[in-house]
Amino acid sequence: MSSSNNNNIAPVDDHDIEETYIEENEVEDVVDDGDHMEAGSDEEDNDNGMNDDDDDGDHEMQEDDEDESGGPQGEVLLEDDSVQGFFAHKEPVFSVDLHPQQQNLVASGGGDDLAYLWRLDTGDTVGQLEKHDDSVVAVKFSNDGSLVASGGMDGKVNVYRTDDLQKCATLEGPDEIQWINWHPKGNVLLAGANDASMWMWSLPTGDFMNVFNGHGAPVTCGRFTNSGKHIVSGAEDGSLIIWDPKTAAIVRQFSSADERFHQEGITALDISRDDQVVLTGSLDSTAKLVHVNGTVLGSLENASESVEAVGLCEALPLAATGSVDGSLSIWDINTMRLRTTLNHDESVTRLLWHDKSPLLTSVSIDCTVRTWDSRTGECVHVWKGHQEGIMDFALSRDGKTVVTASDDGCCLVFSQ
Repeated sequence: MSSSNNNNIAPVDDHDIEETYIEENEVEDVVDDGDHMEAGSDEEDNDNGMNDDDDDGDHEMQEDDEDESGGPQGEVLLEDDSVQGFFAHKEPVFSVDLHPQQQNLVASGGGDDLAYLWRLDTGDTVGQLEKHDDSVVAVKFSNDGSLVASGGMDGKVNVYRTDDLQKCATLEGPDEIQWINWHPKGNVLLAGANDASMWMWSLPTGDFMNVFNGHGAPVTCGRFTNSGKHIVSGAEDGSLIIWDPKTAAIVRQFSSADERFHQEGITALDISRDDQVVLTGSLDSTAKLVHVNGTVLGSLENASESVEAVGLCEALPLAATGSVDGSLSIWDINTMRLRTTLNHDESVTRLLWHDKSPLLTSVSIDCTVRTWDSRTGECVHVWKGHQEGIMDFALSRDGKTVVTASDDGCCLVFSQ
């Protein structure tokens, strides 16, 4: 499916791919109107006591009984391109994750204070995890897949063994959990909180390792670097901090005191594969590209509202930013120039680049999942099925399967 927003973009030659970046049907409800009866001869009409005026009246009545969607009045025809779904959550679903090895295993958490493990291929429940005292806002498998964690607004993180779903630890310390992230090389878990702190534990023992204080407002986003040697976090006060995980010391800090940096809260971040560059999005409608040495490399500005999603491409020197205004912008990070702006109908909530690929997928409050080719600006897939906005999604390693979490209380599976 072609996008109308190609904007005459010059294709990126595959030779532009830098070696340092390379490491790692439609199902639609169909209403069959049936075979339309052809008008009979005048003689047949007369035999049935019907004249032309009566025929006209019947057609008018039929038109009145149908709405603009082509169905009977009051009936809404919904498109559903999903191949599977999970419907046990009775409230909005806020988070979803795919097992790193067993790609048929999904974790999801929502406003019903529950987290589940379920099968992507059948939609069957594998297990319901222990109920939190408030909404589950984050679920995440460890990088080796042996553990799965659920983080709640009750300030607790519960960690389970994936194979038998036995709980091995309940982690406490923060107030409301904002997000959780596993170390890329070990079973160490990091959590950002509403009280401006971050906490780190060793699993499966649950031993406390460190608490990180330095932000002045809720820590809205954060993660370990790809090497695991540092932590990068962003907060509502507009600060971005690079930390030493072992000592909890601040290695580098960016703040609104620098006029070149964000002047409002940070909403999202991503880190380049070599851990040298960080991309941030903000409530101030901009994205910033910074080097870990403390240099602000550039400001990506074209959104009219908050930038809620950001991502750095591994295959090409490109960045993507998604905004509440519905725009999805592709940037050349070598020149800091805008390549193209793509569009959802409503706010972009999340985006992910495909592994070592120029393709990226985005989700939106407009209830759609879209996959784009960043080289041409073409929208190569659009999937529909949700009745309310999509809050989160997970992407399979091959980029062919998307699992979504929505405000409508459902998780859906879309596949090429």
